[in-house]
Amino acid sequence: MASSITATEYGPVHKALHWIIVALITAQYAVGSAMPHIGNDTLDEGLVAWHFSIGAAIMFFIVVRLMWRVARPVALAEMPIWQTRLANFTHTGLYVLVFTMTILGWAGVSYRGWTVKLFGVVPLPALAAKGTAWAHTAGDIHNVLVYVLLAFIVLHIGGALYHQFIIRDRVLQRMLPGV
Repeated sequence: MASSITATEYGPVHKALHWIIVALITAQYAVGSAMPHIGNDTLDEGLVAWHFSIGAAIMFFIVVRLMWRVARPVALAEMPIWQTRLANFTHTGLYVLVFTMTILGWAGVSYRGWTVKLFGVVPLPALAAKGTAWAHTAGDIHNVLVYVLLAFIVLHIGGALYHQFIIRDRVLQRMLPGV
């Protein structure tokens, strides 16, 4: 049975999960930009290992956040229908892209025979056997989706800033910590 939406504001767990994921994705883009290109001679150490571990943490927190969001839904702010639809599209896109990218990246790591470790400690099972063609393709798709996700992030941030500085409503404050 689906939960009815009664809350109009995000609680501390919603906010904490949102900002943890923001921090992890920011770190992931920084590490991903600084790490060496993964080629035949690349080792799964240093920034490469950090990239895998951060990705696993993102996957963990996005699943927890999605479960929390389903268990404790919050109504969207009152907005014109086009804004509501765009917000729903953007939020759904962010969830789908982040989750998909973590799975594709994990498969790409499996292609190389490497192990993904959640929080750098808990080894996760391989999603494919070493050398599996589809897992290599998954890694390639992961690399392309980096830019699609970035576009959705820009759209999301742009929407928050639009509400803050143009419309001047409380949409942004609903997700700010301590507000």
